[in-house]
Parts: sequence; structure tokens; C-alpha cells
Amino acid sequence: MMHAILFALAAAAPSTTPTPVPAPPPYREAQPEDRFSTVAFDPTADAASELEFVQKGVAISGKKLLIIMGGNWCHDSAALANLIDSPRFVGMITQNYEVLFVDVGVPQTGNGRNLEIAKRFGIKKLKGTPTVLVVSPLGKLLNSKKDAASWRDAASRDEDAVYSYFAEFTAG
Repeated sequence: MMHAILFALAAAAPSTTPTPVPAPPPYREAQPEDRFSTVAFDPTADAASELEFVQKGVAISGKKLLIIMGGNWCHDSAALANLIDSPRFVGMITQNYEVLFVDVGVPQTGNGRNLEIAKRFGIKKLKGTPTVLVVSPLGKLLNSKKDAASWRDAASRDEDAVYSYFAEFTAG
């Protein structure tokens, strides 16, 4: 009988073998696209009307117009949207630019939208996202067409280089 009681007590006692703890996920540095808000590239927005409105505003303010043509699905578009909204960039950007985010769908697959905006500035075909247009208060494209299309690697660009790029257009 005593043996049965000891067996029952041993069975009810907590186990001395530790429960395995799952390994933590591997460490990964935060990426610029991690903070991305899905409202930056609104697929329901009337981008042509927004462009007209913003162009009138920059003509009065003298600011440049920064048009970022991309999509919420694109990590490079997300990274660039977050970078220019970061504490380091926000002062320089808001002081010198009006920013317009234009959702272009997925033009690489033939499912593009708002592509006429790029055509207004001489860009016949969007080869990738984001496409970045820097426009003067008078409506002239300030960066080259080749340069505008070169931002497909925005997520991997050096932050200092991106800052210098946009600051370059603020002089004069």
C-alpha cells in the first residue's frame, strides 16, 4: 500500500525535466519597409486630380513636387515612403517638397494604373517601382527619365546617398 501511495505522489509531482523552450527567431535588423503604412499608395485615389491640385499648390509655394509612383505590394516603394517620412528626412522633405504618392498597380504585369502621369513627364513606360519624379514648381521634370526609373533598388540604397539625392534638388 505504501508503495502505491509513493507511486501516486511521484506521478503527481512536477517533472524535473525542463520543458523545451522554442528557439527565438534569428535576429534581423529592422528594414525601412517594416514601418510601412498601407495608406501611402492608395489604389482608390483619383491621382490625376490630386496631381492637378498639388501642382497648383507648388506653383504658389515654390516648393518642388516629389511624385513617387509605386505600390503597397512593393518593398522598395514601401522603403522609400518610410525613409522620407523618417525623422532624419521629414524636415528637409516638408520644407522643400510636396509629396504625392501615386499607386500604379503592377505595370510590370500589364495591370498598371495612373500611368498617364508618368507620360505627362516624358516617361513612356514604367519599368519598375518605385519611379521617382522630381518636378519644378513650373511643372518641369528636374531629374532625368533614366534617373527617375532607377529607384527599383530603393530598399537597398544607402540612407546618406538618398538624403543627398533629394537635398541636391533643394539648392537654388
